[in-house]
Amino acid sequence: MQKSIIIGLAFVLFVGFSYGIVVGHYEVFPFEFLSDFYQIIRNENISSESRLQIYQELSEVDDLIKIYSKEDIETKKILLENYIWPNDGFPFNKMPIHHSTDIKDELFSDIESLLQINSFTVEMEYGMTSISYLFLPKTTNDQLIIYHQGHGSSSLRGPDSHSFEQDKEIIQNFLDKNYSVLIFSMPGYGMNNEPVIEIPNLGKITLNSHNHFKFIENETTRPIKFFIEPVIITLNQIEKNYNFESFHMVGLSGGGWTTVIISALDDRIQTSYSVAGSIPIWMRSDSSDFGDYEQTIPEFYTIANYEELYIMGAYGEGRKLVLFYNEFDPCCFPGSLYKQFPFKTIIQERLKILEGEFDVVIDEGQNKHVISDFTLNQIFSSLESK
Repeated sequence: MQKSIIIGLAFVLFVGFSYGIVVGHYEVFPFEFLSDFYQIIRNENISSESRLQIYQELSEVDDLIKIYSKEDIETKKILLENYIWPNDGFPFNKMPIHHSTDIKDELFSDIESLLQINSFTVEMEYGMTSISYLFLPKTTNDQLIIYHQGHGSSSLRGPDSHSFEQDKEIIQNFLDKNYSVLIFSMPGYGMNNEPVIEIPNLGKITLNSHNHFKFIENETTRPIKFFIEPVIITLNQIEKNYNFESFHMVGLSGGGWTTVIISALDDRIQTSYSVAGSIPIWMRSDSSDFGDYEQTIPEFYTIANYEELYIMGAYGEGRKLVLFYNEFDPCCFPGSLYKQFPFKTIIQERLKILEGEFDVVIDEGQNKHVISDFTLNQIFSSLESK
């Protein structure tokens, strides 16, 4: 009898531990509840004032920006491109390996404004793939929204069901307003694969964590390109086969970071909206704000720091970059921190001698890591004012 109880307890512990791993990796129920509970406990025990270790004077931030002209921007773009693609250069001519039209996905069949779904597959080094969906509305305004998910891009039906359903409501909002939507997940998330590779002297690992990428970084392979190439290469196909008048980009969290980087490198993106995506390096005193591998590569950000990337993403005739922060974001980059170091006017002043528009918007009182209705309405208002 006692042996049966011990075996039963061991089985329950094993199942609980296994499900805990699934919850943590795929952020399924009850991840959100546990995350919110953790933040409550964390905020009760560690005040933001006691954690704040920022020594950069806001008045000196302007000195960090080495962009004064169009030529400076072009120089930094070339240096960034040479870092990311040391052998092949910017992938102007690369195309997805697959482009399928009018695919069937029952998860979205009830969206009345949806005409059809097309898909694209981009293949990269180490067998990394990126799958994106293009949602076309029945009535179109000939404008494309590139929407990039963050690290929480898992299916609501569980870890074994991969789709873009988590953002179905956002997709439908854009379609209802006649925008086409091209949606991406981050490397290793959503429908993207997780290759198993062998690292010399370290063994085999699954590329299912962005922090694994530092193990394959060398003089010819820059893993940061896994975040950038899918959007650029898919846009190459979009330009060839479709007739959109303009491209815009929206992203949450890691997708917000991707939005900033893509808009800095590719001026085909007209307006960009990054939600809870990044802050300058000097503001990252809290470990929750430090970011994954891609957010803190020294060689990349010494070429162009975040302040300069913001300028590059906003620069150009009719171009605009807006950073949104949730005031009490439980994940990262809270608006409450930005309010202590409001760098917006510094970027805006530098753009006055260049060209382009930059703004920062705080979702007041927001305590979730989301694109809220408030933020979505702000994005629509901005797009419609163009």
